[in-house]
Amino acid sequence: MSTNDHHNEVTELPSRRESITTIVTTAIAFATTTATLTAPSYAREPSPEYLSEPTEAFKESERQRDEFRRKQLVLKKEFNDAFARLTFDSTTEDQIRGDIESIKALIIKTGGLPAGIKKEEMVKIIRAKKAKGFWPTSVEYEYQALIRELAYQQSPNKDKDVANPL
Repeated sequence: MSTNDHHNEVTELPSRRESITTIVTTAIAFATTTATLTAPSYAREPSPEYLSEPTEAFKESERQRDEFRRKQLVLKKEFNDAFARLTFDSTTEDQIRGDIESIKALIIKTGGLPAGIKKEEMVKIIRAKKAKGFWPTSVEYEYQALIRELAYQQSPNKDKDVANPL
């Protein structure tokens, strides 16, 4: 065998690039085929079903949601009225303390703050009133009681273990 014959045999082999391309293409085709064939029927996404009319449960849920929103709007108005009185109308110690007491009573009545009013907003309104200068000790006590009551309403620990001080 001459060197020419040996050279012809080598050139008949596919190039490295062609070999790798063939192997990769075959592997991808195999993986795709087996993945779609072996996927169980429940793993495939079902086609979405659309209802022509809402169900009774959905209608009831919507009615309850609307009722809740209306109640929350009424409560929010009561809170905003109390905040407005405290901010603009109250000038004496008894008026300021009375407004804080009325806010505390609303918090107890509603079990916290209504949707749309955050504790930080309430504190900001009251502290703005405090920053104006006139803030007697009795008003500060009532303000602290308000903050404690709100904390309790937002996280009531009614199952407190009395025997365990921790």
